[in-house]
Order: sequence, then structure tokens, then C-alpha cells
Amino acid sequence: MIDRRTLVQTVTGAAALSPFILSGRAGAQPGTSAPIGPVQEAHPATERPALDMRRIPASWFGKEQVAILIYDKMTALDVVGPQYMLSGLMGATIHMVARSDKPIVSDSGLILTPTATFETCPRDLDLLLVGGGLDGTLAAMRDEATVGFLADRGSRAKWVTSVCTGSLLLGQAGLLHGYRATSHWIGRPLLSRFGAIEVDQRLVFDRNRATGAGVSAGIDLGLALVDRLRPRDLAQTMQLLAEYAPEPPLAAGTPDTAPAEVTAGVRARLAGFVSAVEETSHEARR
Repeated sequence: MIDRRTLVQTVTGAAALSPFILSGRAGAQPGTSAPIGPVQEAHPATERPALDMRRIPASWFGKEQVAILIYDKMTALDVVGPQYMLSGLMGATIHMVARSDKPIVSDSGLILTPTATFETCPRDLDLLLVGGGLDGTLAAMRDEATVGFLADRGSRAKWVTSVCTGSLLLGQAGLLHGYRATSHWIGRPLLSRFGAIEVDQRLVFDRNRATGAGVSAGIDLGLALVDRLRPRDLAQTMQLLAEYAPEPPLAAGTPDTAPAEVTAGVRARLAGFVSAVEETSHEARR
């Protein structure tokens, strides 16, 4: 049996429905028609509206083992976006995996808590996801334990995926050789150093490899993966719950749309990162 709080929090991917007070009674089995609704409160006038979700189709459930790599100074949104969408895979287990069980501090200062380590992460995964960053990604590319973990789990995972410069980490682990792939725009030209085929697209699927472009593309990647692993109506449910219908207030999200001087400034500031990746990938091939 699945209690209703767990059921709803799983399908929403977060506490998106926290305003609803859910019953503590045993919930519906997959495919049954037991309604999900609020607890009857002492004062009916203060009751919140019930969530009209009367059936949970059995096809929305699975048993996937998902591992999301986290490491110091990574870009948190690279993994937080897809984690939200992937948490809608009802019945799946998502492991936030780090080298140790110590909290991870992202490049923006957000603290992430590992739920598994390289040693305790399941050996056989249905999905492996890697986010990127700058200094943190370089450090991870130079860390034998991290690269070894990715090479091992990625060699057997049913899906090997990345967001942003996480694809460079996959490349360092030998997981993109011969595959079409994308990355953050600053990292795409570097993919060939790992034997990957550079593609200028927001999402690239090639067999069981799925790579996303920079940062915000992680939301798209997570949603696209849910769409492949579950019926489309669940993916649409996740998109609607997230109200994911982006209308950015500025048109500067790519080098083609940003003012030339802005793009030039970012390229100059990231030149050191590009050079360091070139040196690191060269060392890996020696």
C-alpha cells in the first residue's frame, strides 16, 4: 500500500501540493479509483479544495534506480531542474550520489545533501545523470574516483545523461566516444576532444545517451526523459504542475541572441576554463 502523502509528493516531484492537507490513511494501489483529498477539518469553512486526481494509472509506476552525481562547486540548477521532473517517475528511487556523505556546496552556495556514495550507489542503474559547472567540473574531471565511478556505472546504465558541461565529465569517463552530444555553448567545441560528435541543439538523444545544453536545459532534459520512461500524460502532468511555459524577460540566452559585447565578455571570462579542459582531456588521453 502507498500512503497518500507519499503518492502525491512523488507525482509532483516536490512539495508542490503542500497547501493540501492529505489523509494519513492508506492510499490507492496503482490503477484503483480511491480518491485523494484533504483531511476533514474541524471547521469546514476553512477546508482547502481537494486535488481532483481520482485515478493513478498503473502505467505511471516503475522501479527505476536513478543516480544523480553531485560534487563541490557544481551548478545546482543543472541537477535540481531534472530532479524535479524525474521525481515524477512514480516508484523510482533517486540517489543523490557524491564521493562522500558530506554536504555538497554548489557554485552558488546552495547546499545539497548526498543520499548515497560511490560505494553505496546501486551497481546497475536505469539512469545516470551528471550536471556541470566550471571549477567544480574541472576538479571532478581530474579526480580519479569520480571519473572511475562514472565509467563503471555508465558502462551498464540503461540511460547515460548530462546537463551543461556535465557532458565533458561523461567524455572524460569515456562515455561519449562516437556519440552525438551537446553541452553548454562554451563547452560544445570541446566535445570532439573526447571522441564525441558536437551537435548545436538544446537536447540531443543518441541511442541511450541524452545530453542537454546549458543549465536551464536540464528542465527540458528531465521532462523529455519522463516522456520516454512513462506515458505522455504523466510527463504532461509534471510540466503542468511545474507551470513550465518559459517566457524569458530578456533575449540573451545564446551567443546568437545576446549582444555581441556580452558574448565577447563571457567568452573572455571563460577562456581559462576552456584551456584547462583542453589540458585535462589531453592528460586523459596520454
